[in-house]
Amino acid sequence: MADDAYDAPTCGKGLAEHSHLPAKLGELTAAVADVLELHMTALDMSDERSRKEHAAYRHLVSEHRKTAAELRAIADEMASYRSLPMGRHNMAIMANPDSVRVFAKFVRLEGELSALLRDRLERDRAMLREMGGSPA
Repeated sequence: MADDAYDAPTCGKGLAEHSHLPAKLGELTAAVADVLELHMTALDMSDERSRKEHAAYRHLVSEHRKTAAELRAIADEMASYRSLPMGRHNMAIMANPDSVRVFAKFVRLEGELSALLRDRLERDRAMLREMGGSPA
């Protein structure tokens, strides 16, 4: 039989479970850097506009890589708190209108991100097919 204290939800376990969000966002951000970096190799550097595009992409690749590393570090830290003991909480604060508003905003943004990714996924799958690849 499982130990109830071991199976009980805690904020530490919640942090660890939610670490997947920054981890996946970090992977996606790193993948954007990979796409931009590869795109740079297709630019004709004898063309002034291509050189400007290359410079912009070079900067964006660097920024994406830094952000991806930071997101990975955040995810790792969140996951490391799995065994963090549960502290006392003031449940009146947890249920007050500000708490509800802040969490509702988070849930709304999750929905917006999900819709954005669904839309992009369809366009990107079509582009991948045009490139001769099979959709992931």
